[in-house]
Amino acid sequence: MSTPSRPLVVLVTGASSGIGRATVHTVAGRGDRLVLVARGREALEETAAEARAAGAADVLVRPADVADAEALQGTVDTAVERFGRLDVVVHAAQTMAYGRIEDVPRRVFEAVVDTGLHGTANVARAVLPIFRRQGAGHLVVVSSLLASVTAPLMGTYAAAKWGQLGLVRTLQQEVRDVPGVHVSAVAPGGVNTPIYHQAGTWAGSTGRPPPPVYSAARVARAVVARLDRPRRLVQSGVANPLVIGAFRLLPAVYDALVGPLFRALALAGDGAPPSEGNVFASRSEGNRRDGRWRSL
Repeated sequence: MSTPSRPLVVLVTGASSGIGRATVHTVAGRGDRLVLVARGREALEETAAEARAAGAADVLVRPADVADAEALQGTVDTAVERFGRLDVVVHAAQTMAYGRIEDVPRRVFEAVVDTGLHGTANVARAVLPIFRRQGAGHLVVVSSLLASVTAPLMGTYAAAKWGQLGLVRTLQQEVRDVPGVHVSAVAPGGVNTPIYHQAGTWAGSTGRPPPPVYSAARVARAVVARLDRPRRLVQSGVANPLVIGAFRLLPAVYDALVGPLFRALALAGDGAPPSEGNVFASRSEGNRRDGRWRSL
């Protein structure tokens, strides 16, 4: 990863926790100017302090929900007014809910999909016109292995991520007329972040990242590497191609194994009661870069 010739203006959604927060740390070390976006101010202010300590040239904190198109547009407009341009947007905001489709309440299902799919569309509508006017800009979307495969009890998240990846591929086609504008996606597998125990659940358990588990910082490095080397889709996880290959080439075998393996490797088995988790509101006390699991 090369050091930019001048500080970039980088907006990160989902900046208060997990991969988004780790991306902020990585970008701050380059001396860039940062715009931090997430729903809760308290955790954003903590992230901003970390970014300043890591070397960020400037930090703007803007609480907003990516599912709120007007709030997001206002955030982008404020960033451009302050810094004069917008070079990079890393879209890492996402919520999650465990449970069978028939068990997850409709409003929870729709909220998770709104964040993943409609939130991504809102980001694109807000930033791509600016990139076009500048003749340059890069949108990097944090996707998921579950944008390419499915698993029982993860239908809500998979619906959000499959839709998001389809939208990303369409955006990549639609910006081909501006050579300086790029849209990339990075798809991690299991990552040590708080999303698993912050998620809503109707599965009788909270979740945990399936192995191999990578650190949020490692995935953030893969995200920031895209700034120098735009790619349509990068799988961030050594097991991802193997799982995708089994899903596509051996569907009967995959379907027979995925349920038992998911319950053994991706659920905490803690008997958690039904909960909306952080689907509808930020829980700042649980927001941090890293989760509670060992990682590579």
